[in-house]
Amino acid sequence: MTAREEGRTPGASPSHISVVRLPHSWFILCTSRELGDKPLARTLQGTPLVLFRGEGGKPGALMDRCPHRNVPLSLGRVQNGQLECGYHGWRFDTGGQCRLIPGLVGEPEARSRCAASYPTREQDGFVWVYSTPGVEPTSEPFRFPLLDAAEYTTVRRVLRAPGSLHAVLENTLDVPHTAFLHGGLFRTAEKKNEIDVVVRRSADRVEAEYLGEPAPKGLVGRLLAPGGGVVQHFDRFLMPSIAQVEYRIGEKSHILVNSAMTPVDDWDTLVYAVVTVKLPVPRWLLKAAVPFVLPVGLHIFGQDVRILERQTDSIRRFGTEAYASTEIDVLGPSILRLMRAQERERTAPPPDTVHETRVRMRT
Repeated sequence: MTAREEGRTPGASPSHISVVRLPHSWFILCTSRELGDKPLARTLQGTPLVLFRGEGGKPGALMDRCPHRNVPLSLGRVQNGQLECGYHGWRFDTGGQCRLIPGLVGEPEARSRCAASYPTREQDGFVWVYSTPGVEPTSEPFRFPLLDAAEYTTVRRVLRAPGSLHAVLENTLDVPHTAFLHGGLFRTAEKKNEIDVVVRRSADRVEAEYLGEPAPKGLVGRLLAPGGGVVQHFDRFLMPSIAQVEYRIGEKSHILVNSAMTPVDDWDTLVYAVVTVKLPVPRWLLKAAVPFVLPVGLHIFGQDVRILERQTDSIRRFGTEAYASTEIDVLGPSILRLMRAQERERTAPPPDTVHETRVRMRT
């Protein structure tokens, strides 16, 4: 299907059908630790932004371009809670208001001298930026669950993937590829089990529940479920860019992986991964095991990065995409539909309206 066949709005985003640019959406632009005393250059959906801490340490985000002579504001410095341009010394607060023009006799606050500002929030150790400037947000950022739960251990990592937001989200939540791309580490290519997958769709999310799934084979499977058994497995996409993978084995084992994706540009996605774990072992032992388990996870992610890079290269070489999906591609098409609706700012059905389907899959 071409962009024209799908009826894309001209200029909304490039012609590649899985590339989206989402308005009115929260994305992580950095960790709290990364944003110190100096301005920080970041890019969101192809737009250069600058982050800095204003009065009281509150973060702000402006378009990274001084309205005076277009010099990047990220080349400047923070002075008394205001961002000072490194060219002529114009100063801006976190709302983009020009507060000082050296040498000017008179007030500096004319509208034409303001920098475009983006709403920000700081929570859970991350700085979130709203993708539409100069408006009051209609929602709040995603909150990572269980961060303060005493019986859980949390590991955070910031990763980068060379693919579109949709491609990286689908890859993160796609079961069938794991037996081949990650064969022996997560699942195996030999399909011995048939399971049912219940897919639930609503206005702001889509969820796949895998019923009767045995513990995965391979090294990761032995780490997740050393005694085997049936796993409660959910994969979820939460608008605008959260991939959530959840495993439960009884009451004692619970693994929750939340990946907040940030589209740097059309083909470059940052992944802010928060892995929260409870296992039937002492917490000190679980923490001690992290340095040994983490390389396995990073190796799996490295395999995904390489295949996403080749996928992206292929799409860009052909100039478009050609997707042939089946019913076991349970989440990818729904993810794209939800993001398309957000991109076009269409009115969605009430969030409590849930549509459920069932798919049979071999694993």
